[in-house]
Amino acid sequence: QVQVVESGGGLVQAGGSLRLSCVVSGMTGNALAIGWYRQAPGKQRELVARIIGGYITNYPDSVKGRFTISRDNGKNTAYLQMNNLQPGDTAVYYCNCEGPLGRGDYWGRGTQVTVSS
Repeated sequence: QVQVVESGGGLVQAGGSLRLSCVVSGMTGNALAIGWYRQAPGKQRELVARIIGGYITNYPDSVKGRFTISRDNGKNTAYLQMNNLQPGDTAVYYCNCEGPLGRGDYWGRGTQVTVSS
């Protein structure tokens, strides 16, 4: 059974940094892609960062230059380094994992990130 577990959320002041971790267990083979999404109260879930394989990344303009996604080589573990956090980044952050060859789609339960002004 595939499990996705996020960690690293918390409370930080504006301008601060956090590093989120996503650990995927129970998967046979390497995930095709791992992504981070966030959902603020009353808003739709949105993509924050995604890494395909080990190095192809994409970000929305809202976080480009501030957030960096990375992945351990050959492992189903990913990280999201978030710098210069702003109150608008406050949300629950979810990790999503696409299985090998794109088979399967798995979500974690999320980790709360709160940025105070």
